Amino acid sequence: MRTERANDGGQAERRDLKVIVGAAIIRDGRVLACARSAPPEVAGMWEFPGGKVEPGEAETDALIRECAEELAVRVEIGARVGRNVRMAHGRSVLKVYAARLLGGDQPQALEHEALRWLTADELDSVTWLPADAPIVAALRPLLLTSR
Repeated sequence: MRTERANDGGQAERRDLKVIVGAAIIRDGRVLACARSAPPEVAGMWEFPGGKVEPGEAETDALIRECAEELAVRVEIGARVGRNVRMAHGRSVLKVYAARLLGGDQPQALEHEALRWLTADELDSVTWLPADAPIVAALRPLLLTSR
């Protein structure tokens, strides 16, 4: 994704935004939330699993790879959830997709402090990372219809 901004001379300057993908893994009307273990400033805060899209990699392929690496699960990627969320530092954008587990896979906390399955009523029971928080409102209706 590219953005343009004016430099001091008034000329447009292009820069690439890094794309971060997240998976809202939904099962039986609940979504999987993952507690960060690092870095220290966000340890214990909750997020949707995922990570950076590598150059030349499709967003959905990156999400499948990240879920395998972080949770040791296979997932099927569905529709986008919510809007693009600009990260606080302004150099990347978060895109979250609905997902479902394949083949009875059970998530394992390989890179997270803890995992929790949350219902729509429980979404506010954890402290979400600032970038993930806007997705929560868009997620509620999906959870209510997937019961």
